[in-house]
Amino acid sequence: MTQEKSSRERILEAAVAMTGEHLGAGLSVRAVAARAGVSTGSLRHHFPTQRALQDAVLACVYDIAIPDDHVIHDTTLPARERLIACLRLVLAPAPPGAPSRQAWSTVHERFIAPEPTDELRATYLATAREGLRRVEYWLTVLVAEGALADGDNTRRARFLNTVVGGLSIERAMPGDDSVLESETDVLGIAVDAVLAAPG
Repeated sequence: MTQEKSSRERILEAAVAMTGEHLGAGLSVRAVAARAGVSTGSLRHHFPTQRALQDAVLACVYDIAIPDDHVIHDTTLPARERLIACLRLVLAPAPPGAPSRQAWSTVHERFIAPEPTDELRATYLATAREGLRRVEYWLTVLVAEGALADGDNTRRARFLNTVVGGLSIERAMPGDDSVLESETDVLGIAVDAVLAAPG
């Protein structure tokens, strides 16, 4: 017998689907509640603020797009290789060439071309927070193992996210077949810098 989904699960499922359909659009409490088949009061019970809902949705999206737990916890591999593999997962959804160009075109249409509104800014910041949180988690795992000195993981994560962001733009540019090879070198240099830096 299958167990019925909780109202929280239905809300998240509806909100994730709506986010996928309209990237960059805000999540209307009424629209999400209606799609999930719950009252707005029920939605507010589980997610008291718009930010709480948005953060939960983005965490779900990242978990689906970048399932990293098995990678960062695979201690049969050195910490360096695991961290590089996790960063590659961030790049994986948009391979070099047309997929990367399309991904960056979408980002441009949604976040860069329009005049920034409070809603657009909030959506972008929520996405950036979730990306940062994910990289910080990987670094925290390595600190707990003793593979990385305890230190400012937020600062380290920002650095790694900046490197990955630059590489994702490079994937969208017209180039040659060696982009993945140079990408490996750049990720290695960035990870070495983080692992070698004192706390």
